[in-house]
Amino acid sequence: MSEGAYRVVEDDAPKYLPSEKQQRLLTEPLYSSWRGPRPFLAAANVGIFPSVHTPPIVPDMFLSMGVEAPQDWWAKRHRTYFAWEFGKAPEVVMEIVSNREGDELTRKLDAYGRMGVAYYVVYDPQRLLQTEPVALYVRQGAAWNQAEDLRLEGVGLSLTLWRGTFEDREDEWLRWCDAAGELIPTGAERAEAERQRAEAERQRADEAERQVAALRARLRALGVEE
Repeated sequence: MSEGAYRVVEDDAPKYLPSEKQQRLLTEPLYSSWRGPRPFLAAANVGIFPSVHTPPIVPDMFLSMGVEAPQDWWAKRHRTYFAWEFGKAPEVVMEIVSNREGDELTRKLDAYGRMGVAYYVVYDPQRLLQTEPVALYVRQGAAWNQAEDLRLEGVGLSLTLWRGTFEDREDEWLRWCDAAGELIPTGAERAEAERQRAEAERQRADEAERQVAALRARLRALGVEE
């Protein structure tokens, strides 16, 4: 393969604060908390090259199953997602709509279909291009069909809109759920849940000790030896 084939994606388009934070929420929980099949590669704002002679496309997020980032990822052939190096296209790609100029429902939809992507998610929180905030397209043969729900059964995941706080920002977020429909927590959420469980267990143990001590005191008051 010629050196020129391993071009570096230079994406100078301005990034937006909401999109950047949303991208992170779509990748970090998969690594920190998802109990799905390994290996996988989840990345945000990384270029995908479908073939040597096809221009790259840079989704807001993608998920590719059965592959992982190479150890020598600083090598030019490994710095981005060259489909011929990984042997496949990602199963899932996502686009976050921030204006009406991104071609998410036209050019990109066609490009991802030709690439062989199985699931295409368009998240449009401002409803600039579609009436619903989230649309999931499932590829069947050469055609895309819009799904009636947000289950990506082929990868054991689903999506949901969730209102809450992520990194000190309260908003409505697009989040992953596991195959059972349970929200996949961030690493911070999981650590907090474990802290709360440990604290509850400590309080139960303290209460049990208090009850035992109180019982012993009553027995002593009645003259009952332990």
